[in-house]
Amino acid sequence: MAGSTAPFARFEWMIAWRYLRARRAEGGVSVMTWISLIGITLAVFALIATLAVRSGFRAEFVDTILGANAHVTVYNIGVVDPVTGKIDRTLPEYAQMAERLRHVSGVTRVAPLVKGQVMASAAGRNAGIEVFGIALEDMKTIPRIAGGEDSYGDIDRLNEGIAIGSGVARELGVSIGDRIKLISPNGVKTAFGTSPRVKAYEVVYVFSAGRYDIDRTRIYMPFTEAQLYFNREGVADELEVMVTEPEHVDDMTLALLQAGGDQAQLWTWRDASGGFLRALDIEDNVMFVILSILVLIAAMNIVSGLIMLVKNKGRDIGILRTMGLTEGSVLRVFFICGAFTGLIGTIAGVVLGCLFAIYIDPIFSFVNYVAGGGVWDPSVRGIYNLPAKLQFGDVASAVALSLGLSLIVTIFPARRAARMNPVEALRYE
Repeated sequence: MAGSTAPFARFEWMIAWRYLRARRAEGGVSVMTWISLIGITLAVFALIATLAVRSGFRAEFVDTILGANAHVTVYNIGVVDPVTGKIDRTLPEYAQMAERLRHVSGVTRVAPLVKGQVMASAAGRNAGIEVFGIALEDMKTIPRIAGGEDSYGDIDRLNEGIAIGSGVARELGVSIGDRIKLISPNGVKTAFGTSPRVKAYEVVYVFSAGRYDIDRTRIYMPFTEAQLYFNREGVADELEVMVTEPEHVDDMTLALLQAGGDQAQLWTWRDASGGFLRALDIEDNVMFVILSILVLIAAMNIVSGLIMLVKNKGRDIGILRTMGLTEGSVLRVFFICGAFTGLIGTIAGVVLGCLFAIYIDPIFSFVNYVAGGGVWDPSVRGIYNLPAKLQFGDVASAVALSLGLSLIVTIFPARRAARMNPVEALRYE
């Protein structure tokens, strides 16, 4: 009769539940069960929180790259000037090249740029900055520059002045309506050589791209004004290309090179940030392995609890076996005890991890307040806050890892209980 009992019958669940909630005076191990449960909960919480922060940091980093920088930069391979011996990389026919690039499938925008590094000065403060000369209509299509949440001023007045990053504004102590002096060492050419060019511009727009290095060093000015300021009359330094699918920009390089011409060279956003992204991938894999070991250690507490439970319930096991309970039923009873602990701990860990990712901003603000500020340094991290992004794949991998380890480690003490000799268990009773 016992041999025909269906696996995981109702009485097996009843016995397992009775053992789980048994008090220590009754031979139970409720304390060890709670320790195992808390260990699994904290391990799964740490794994999900880490995976969410990892995903959020990567997403924020890539978004700031794609939202404020060119997906592809096209520039000239260079021609050596026979007089000075310098390599000239400017684009004299930038308008025609831009038109050809616009016809490449997947290209959304092509904008000529003039770039240069200068010294900015205002109110006795100085800062080294990079100037981007760009047309107003092209600048308004840059998401992180034209549509930043913390940006202020009138971007439509770009032709009347300059747009500066929020970090530049803080460094120089200026705001909308103030004037900034730009000093370039390569300025006006005279009979006595080249003298520095000094010119003052009104601040008409302050942007925040979400990246410290961009906001701290970048200024935009009208394209034609930049040509005059940097002695680039009739030429551009490079072409800024935006595409519909920047993640697949490598598939477009051949078509872009063909449209650019024989002297064209490309520099994609992956070329610029590929090393950092690869470092993030390595760090992600290492962190996942380390936290997986943490989950395994927590799961081993289940083994300790079950071994103690089997030892304390040796008399019960002997009586149940003499009553006709099979080895399979005994194994399933103790398997349910361990699996139930792993399941509840996993669910609790998932809930805590998801809540941490959802409410990370107020949690981090509280930590920053308790620590007295300065917990997150944007000059080191690059972005202004700690992001978190919940992804189904990350949560699923954490759940699968926790449940898988919990179920696997439960099998060994459960088999020990099932193979216990009832005669030996009852010899001294």
